[in-house]
Amino acid sequence: MKKITIMLAMMLTLTTTWAFTGEETINKQAVAAFQTEFVGATNASWSADNQCYKVSFTLNDQKLFAFYSTDGEFIAVTRYISPLHLPLYLQSSLKKLYHNGWVSDLFEVSSANETSYYVTIENADAKTILKSVDGREWSVYQKDKKE
Repeated sequence: MKKITIMLAMMLTLTTTWAFTGEETINKQAVAAFQTEFVGATNASWSADNQCYKVSFTLNDQKLFAFYSTDGEFIAVTRYISPLHLPLYLQSSLKKLYHNGWVSDLFEVSSANETSYYVTIENADAKTILKSVDGREWSVYQKDKKE
């Protein structure tokens, strides 16, 4: 019985330490900025790399992703959207230009200065990523042939 109690205590200590390891590496200014900017956010999950922090969370029943610099400054927030949520001009030009393909990915990137849209259009032969800044025309961001 003593061995089981010791093992349970060790497991609890290890899982508690592991659970908080990721949070310790996040800049406190980034966490504070997030809590101020996205009041009411739930299910926040942080990750970090050498260039920025990313927090995925839910707000108003939408899955969002916010990015902060390593200094804790807000960079941008992204969300997946439906083609119906694009500005009307972008919707109609997308239909005209790529009527023989399908949308496999579409997201909006909002920063303090601008809002951009990225859409992935696929057909049997190619995969094309288009970008639009501030609802203006689409430009080819990347194009790859399928194999």
